[in-house]
Amino acid sequence: MKGNNTLLLPLFYTLLLFLGVSAGNGSNDDTNRKEVYIVYMGAADSTNAYLRNDHVQILNSVLKRNENAIVRNYKHGFSGFAARLSKEEANSISQKPGVVSVFPDPILKLHTTRSWDFLKSQTRVNIDTKPNTESSSSSSSDVILGILDTGIWPEAASFSDEGFGPVPSRWKGTCMTSKDFNSSNCNRKLIGARFYPDPDGKNDDNDKTPRDSNGHGTHVASTAVCVAVSNASFYGLATGTAKGGSPESRLAVYKVCYRNGCRGSAILAAFDDAIADGVDVLSLSLGVLPLSRPKLTSDTIAIGAFHAVQRGILVVCAAGNAGPLKYSVVNDAPWILTVAASTIDRDLQSNVVLGTNHVVKGRAINFSPLSNSPEYPMVYGESAKAKRANLGTARKCHPNSLDRNKVKGKIVICDGKKDPKYITMEKINIVKAAGGIGLAHITDQDGSVAFNYVDFPATEISSKDGVALLQYINSTSNPVGTILATVTVPDYKPAPVVGFFSSRGPSTLSSNILKPDIAAPGVNILAAWIGDDTSEVPKGRKPSLYNIISGTSMATPHVSGLVCSVKTQNPSWSASAIKSAIMTSAIQNDNLKAPITTDSGSIATPYDYGAGEITTSKPLQPGLVYETNTVDYLNYLCYTGHNLTTVKVISGTVPDNFNCPKDSTSDLISNINYPSIAVNFTGKANVVVSRTVTNVAEEDETVYSAVVEAPKGVFVKVTPNKLQFTKSSKKLSYQVIFAPKASLRKDLFGSITWSNGKYIVRSPFVLTK
Repeated sequence: MKGNNTLLLPLFYTLLLFLGVSAGNGSNDDTNRKEVYIVYMGAADSTNAYLRNDHVQILNSVLKRNENAIVRNYKHGFSGFAARLSKEEANSISQKPGVVSVFPDPILKLHTTRSWDFLKSQTRVNIDTKPNTESSSSSSSDVILGILDTGIWPEAASFSDEGFGPVPSRWKGTCMTSKDFNSSNCNRKLIGARFYPDPDGKNDDNDKTPRDSNGHGTHVASTAVCVAVSNASFYGLATGTAKGGSPESRLAVYKVCYRNGCRGSAILAAFDDAIADGVDVLSLSLGVLPLSRPKLTSDTIAIGAFHAVQRGILVVCAAGNAGPLKYSVVNDAPWILTVAASTIDRDLQSNVVLGTNHVVKGRAINFSPLSNSPEYPMVYGESAKAKRANLGTARKCHPNSLDRNKVKGKIVICDGKKDPKYITMEKINIVKAAGGIGLAHITDQDGSVAFNYVDFPATEISSKDGVALLQYINSTSNPVGTILATVTVPDYKPAPVVGFFSSRGPSTLSSNILKPDIAAPGVNILAAWIGDDTSEVPKGRKPSLYNIISGTSMATPHVSGLVCSVKTQNPSWSASAIKSAIMTSAIQNDNLKAPITTDSGSIATPYDYGAGEITTSKPLQPGLVYETNTVDYLNYLCYTGHNLTTVKVISGTVPDNFNCPKDSTSDLISNINYPSIAVNFTGKANVVVSRTVTNVAEEDETVYSAVVEAPKGVFVKVTPNKLQFTKSSKKLSYQVIFAPKASLRKDLFGSITWSNGKYIVRSPFVLTK
């Protein structure tokens, strides 16, 4: 594939796979070297001319000579600029009044047919939907989704505007042009396209365009808002009608990612433009490394998202692909809807047939030219050991461990259990170099992900299923078999399962906010692709207009599309109300009616999937919502150590009576009106948490009762345990008392569910030690 598709790599390539961050701006010791720095100055003043003058004045106060140092100005949603500065100049600017933070321009990297049908079938409660709820390409809404990614392939059938009405009059964006992108490439569906060239000129000329040369941006846009396209497939796999979560919504793309990564200064510029353009929802399938995360005030996504949410825009972001490690979730600010990745009920299997005709289940994408008959000699890696190799490395098929004379013309079985050093693709290259004709890799490291090995007969077999394969190899002196080309297996169970790569909580930003928020399909997702990718085309085939890839990048647009659908049906709802509706309507059971599990088979917890797996109809009518307002976010800034002066600069305006509490501590974060609850019990015997819910149902007069699912050893009481709503009482509050009977030895999970017989409103909680 073209571009940076490292999100497809397995766990031990997490540093590449998961949206890395790097300053990439030279030596920190060279204080005179000019680098691009971002100067963040909080909320924007209403007078843009003043802002520009303010930026110039700050620069002139530190620059030693008259020079044009500004690279980008931020003036719509927030104030600030990116400029070429020395380290000394950057430090000087950081001391100026009104400057929140100054930091080097970071480089971030990039972290369907069946998925939407599966989500629909998994919906927990059937509710009569409002008229015209079912989306189709023959209707259009005025909801605008903005996507920050690698650009767009506008010719894809997914972005046809047939049946769409005029572009919403409130749209203020533009369709930027280049040598390969005309204004006519935008239409009534794809209404805007922008790109942000690298200020250091590191972009290839082919990247100075909104056109997608990677495929990632086209894939996520298609997943979110693709119009219905029949007979979509990846060379016959996953065949069906491709349709996004909100095919009636409009699309605006902001190309911020290029061959050298995603510049933080470009991401902020895109946020700034999107706010001014008039988008309703923003979707970002990118982020930073868990181990290299910046402070909140230096996090470009958190900064941009804060100001977008201030203006009513819901921001949906990928949780990251650094799982299954704990504390690996990113994009975890409370104003972001953070998405984990799960499977759907479709598997892509490439099985091994043994000489006994026994079939061993394998998972991969390959278009094997081998016969279906088990007629090819097979050899175990350790039996093909080279003279100077040891049995351990040969068993695992490490470099220089195999004897070509023993491998040539054979299918090689390699043991990949507890072998994070070499991925399957690397072992394919080792086997091919030794003359092997196929690879059966026994490994659990890739979980449910089917990686694409094109024409080479390679498949991954779980350690459980690998037992039968090894028993057969050891039972005969002449083992034979074959590797079958991939087939689509529908109605696969269990599903959903949390993907092995999906980043996990708890959040390192705050243990008093549960992250991720929600899970959505992100494993083996088929969606539109760029039309000129010749990098992984099976012999004799043309480039596919669709591709199957995995990552929280793929899960994020599923949620973004759902957000657009909820916004279409409930245009007056706030961003936090929509977020709440999606979270409180999530499910926690799979298609076997059992609790959702992880790829390793363990029962999933809220650290894996947040509130659970999204459903598609219940968020349209959730009954009650938790509205997290601006004051909640201002309090959050106070509780995380920011003083009132900084909070005012960041937010621009605060209520007259607002002040940071004198006893601001991180423990108070638990009282932010969030749809989930997280409590840290360090040094405390019990904790009381408050929440407020708003009745958004058509029924004004209704009573909700609380049901508590408490972990063993913890007393949990909801007061009051009944909420009676009337026409004059749309908002009601309650408290939850958490009292462990003994000191917590591990993190515990439970839930509080409000129901009136028609609506079920569930909030998970986590109690941390």
